[in-house]
Parts: sequence; C-alpha cells; structure tokens
Amino acid sequence: MTNPCLRCGACCAAFRVDFAREELQSVGGHVPDGLTVALGSHTCRMRGTDHTPPRCAALVGTVGVQASCGIHEWRPSPCREFGLRAPVGVGDEACDAARRRAGLPPLGN
Repeated sequence: MTNPCLRCGACCAAFRVDFAREELQSVGGHVPDGLTVALGSHTCRMRGTDHTPPRCAALVGTVGVQASCGIHEWRPSPCREFGLRAPVGVGDEACDAARRRAGLPPLGN
C-alpha cells in the first residue's frame, strides 16, 4: 500500500510548526534557515505555517493530489514526530482534522 502522506500534504497546510533553534543549519542542525522565522532566541517556526490559511514553505505540490515535503530529510522534529507518536499521526484525529480542512475524506484507520 502506498503511503498516503506522499500525496496528501494536508498536515503541512494546517498546523503551525515550531521547533528549537538548535535544529537550524546555521547552528549545526539540518533545517534550512531560509525556510524559517525566528520567534525569539530559542524557537523558530517554519515559514508560512502561521499564515491564514497556513501552508509550510517546504510543501511542494497540490494538497490532496500530489504533495510532499521539499526538505523531507531535513524537516524539523515536529514533522519527524508526526505519525510516530500515538495517538498523533497518520489517520488520527489531527490528521483527519487537517484532511477535513483541505476538503479530503479521513483515512479511516
């Protein structure tokens, strides 16, 4: 079965993504600085995730058709952790809420 995240992208167009400054490339991490906004001396946010409607600057493609993370291997920890922690993840309430906002049906785990 194909991973629905490889074409969905709804979570990237629904949630604010904040993470520790230490994850930035400029300080030894992996997240490209140019795709972020500083929130203070310790926290950053993925650019575009605080817009209305939100859309992460790293999201490539059309939500629900063919969408993916343009920095998948360098994505920040909240994105890495989404889908790994129960009960948050693919097909859970947060995923389904993001899909509803994008006009997509729930995955129906």
